[in-house]
Amino acid sequence: MKSFAFLLALTLALTAQNPGIQRTILQRKDVSVPNREAVIARVEIAPGSSAGRHTHFGEEISYVLEGELNVLVEGQPTLTVRAGESFVIPAGAKHDAQNKGAVPVKLAAIYLVEKGKPLATPAP
Repeated sequence: MKSFAFLLALTLALTAQNPGIQRTILQRKDVSVPNREAVIARVEIAPGSSAGRHTHFGEEISYVLEGELNVLVEGQPTLTVRAGESFVIPAGAKHDAQNKGAVPVKLAAIYLVEKGKPLATPAP
């Protein structure tokens, strides 16, 4: 329970630092890989906002429900994804997601991450 409170506090802190993104955790479940869990979330990025450069302690697999998003992964060309498309962020990759459009971007995201670690951590 202590680690869940820590993760929740850290997620809220990251969101507070960046009001343009809202991650709503829908479910957390253990997976067959030891020390890993699946975190299912609804993510919304406001028009003109970005997630900010960050990393995850595991993979992010996202599906764009609405809007258009620029995904910037360090060392890779910018990827533009639209409603109906998906993307995968490798574990530990420094990345950002930018909404340069006029409508909110809505994502269904699954994070396969290390248990007991924060969902996202800011990256320089």
